[in-house]
Amino acid sequence: MARIYLLLPICLSPLFAQTGPVSGIDAYVAQAMQSFDVPGVAVAVVHDGEVALAKGYGVRRMGEPARVDEHTLFGIASNTKAFTAAALAILVDEGKLKWDDPVIGHLEWFQMYDPYVSHEIAIRDLLTHRSGMGLGEGDLLFFPPSSYTRDEILRRLRFMKPASSFRSHYAYDNLLYLAAGQIIPTLTGQPWEDFIRERIFRPLGMSDSNTSVVGYRPGDNFATPHSEVEGKLTPLDPARIDNAAPAGAINSSVSDMAKWVTVQLNGGAIPGAEQKRLFSERQGREMWTPQTILPTPDPPPALAALHTDFAAYGLGWGLREYRGHKLVGHTGGLPGYLSQVTLIPDMKLAVIVLTNQESAGMFSSVTYRILDNYMNAPVVDWLKAYDDVTRQQRAHADEAVRKAASARVADSKPSLPLEKYAGHYTDAWYGDILIDIDRGKLVMRFSHTPALTGDLEHWQYDTFKARWRDRSLAADAFVTFALNADGSIRQVNMIPVSPATDFSFDFQDLLLTPASKTPPNPDQK
Repeated sequence: MARIYLLLPICLSPLFAQTGPVSGIDAYVAQAMQSFDVPGVAVAVVHDGEVALAKGYGVRRMGEPARVDEHTLFGIASNTKAFTAAALAILVDEGKLKWDDPVIGHLEWFQMYDPYVSHEIAIRDLLTHRSGMGLGEGDLLFFPPSSYTRDEILRRLRFMKPASSFRSHYAYDNLLYLAAGQIIPTLTGQPWEDFIRERIFRPLGMSDSNTSVVGYRPGDNFATPHSEVEGKLTPLDPARIDNAAPAGAINSSVSDMAKWVTVQLNGGAIPGAEQKRLFSERQGREMWTPQTILPTPDPPPALAALHTDFAAYGLGWGLREYRGHKLVGHTGGLPGYLSQVTLIPDMKLAVIVLTNQESAGMFSSVTYRILDNYMNAPVVDWLKAYDDVTRQQRAHADEAVRKAASARVADSKPSLPLEKYAGHYTDAWYGDILIDIDRGKLVMRFSHTPALTGDLEHWQYDTFKARWRDRSLAADAFVTFALNADGSIRQVNMIPVSPATDFSFDFQDLLLTPASKTPPNPDQK
């Protein structure tokens, strides 16, 4: 596609002259933006307690002149999790909870699928992705944006079957960070948002940051998210995920995030505030201590420099080794936004990259280029490496889709007339899903998620493909009906069509049954 917006002047802050390890970063970022088709980026570097770089590059929205600067807001998505962990650390310092307190000691109604887990799961377990839940299990309750409340989402946890035993495997999840956030109002009387604003943003002077996109107005200094929609880069509306805010709803700027990482590198001490701390040094160490051990597979050959023999998850932070240094960091992703926060504690170094496009190659190549500069490491062509890996991953996903299409029995027919598939279905944890006839075609509608409305196109036999009308979702799914001996429908299963589908579209965790077999109401107290 045309990249006219990349010809606009790069917005550079006059406060920072690029010298030393950040020298040449302007040109490198511009090259990365072109390589990965990214309209706008913001980058910050903190070293030895000083902000070495805080700049915006490109535009907030493609085709428009407003440029990104160091105060432009981006959705930081899962980098929010470190804020939620820090909020709990503050309460630990105040003696209001302990990391190993049972969750039911603070949320009496909290239940997981297994009664043993419900009794034993601790605050620490909410933050470490080792509950036994599957990857992204239950994310469909809040993404795409839904009408469920936070407590309604959490009351459905007891219907989500585990994928592994308790504390045995790492599997990234969002819902338990929501549970962690809901502990805050039970202890303080303040909603998570108010606590984050008053106990973290305000003391650190993070005046740009907020916890919701709801208040955005045209002309405000925020980056519009962008995503490829059927091959064309397209602006999107920012996704509202207030009902899962503790897992990923913070919006911030690189100016503010520089303040956040400075406190992290200071072990919780607030610069310029005599004897004032956000959290204790002890809690800082706890959040950066391995809690869940992660596998360390070899990276793709193009990214061989990323090989590590140590990887773990702490409390809101990922931990691993990079070129002999402990690396503490996290990434975040929402529709049209990607972010990466990286700290090298023994070097007192942090790098923040915020983007308004869904290209991991963008934030990763810039991050590692800057780290390598500070480490005087061998030169790696990160742009080519990530471009190669991105192309390989896309080719792999495309090939899987092609194989499925070539194996399709295209001349097969459904077992039943279309109207027999229509009806009211329910899933134990999601709730109601409707399939009806609209102008002679089957249409699937998730009752609490307006964006999940799709036309069911016959694929083969009793399998249909849900083609979501909102094409920005990039998450079409196979829908397979299983019949009883009398020809009635027993159940319906779903799986994503492409392996490249974001894991938060956890269709495979659904088990739909006709409404006459409705399970207990998840909201029943």
